[in-house]
Amino acid sequence: MNLEEIIQFHTEDIQFNFQNVNPIRIWLNDTAKREGSDIASLSFVFCSDTYLHNINVEYLNHDTLTDVITFQYSEPESTNIEGDIFISIDRIRENAAQFQVTFEQELFRVMIHGTLHLLGYGDKSLEDKQLMTEKENFYLKQLEF
Repeated sequence: MNLEEIIQFHTEDIQFNFQNVNPIRIWLNDTAKREGSDIASLSFVFCSDTYLHNINVEYLNHDTLTDVITFQYSEPESTNIEGDIFISIDRIRENAAQFQVTFEQELFRVMIHGTLHLLGYGDKSLEDKQLMTEKENFYLKQLEF
């Protein structure tokens, strides 16, 4: 299978035109390989706050807004990752303004954040959050257009 079949981008309940997808696919694939894994199947679903909030309540029992939710389908120890990453475009826009970064910078940070979760990284403890941020920063520097 080629990267277009392995890494896919979808929308739910919003209009969002994600551009330059091939460099993003290569970047995500290279990230997985650097971490000792292969992407077997990865779908990004871009959606609204409402859509992601409903997922958060229904599947995670969290009644809060969030920017990203990752569902892992592969076994935790597997080197072939499979998953869905849901991203609220509303949250990305708000967070980009709040953190004074571009929409694209925030979107790519959240995309790599979700991917790193599939690669086994957590963000519950302070130590885990620090490592996650270091990894995000490292891989964001690898993204070139």
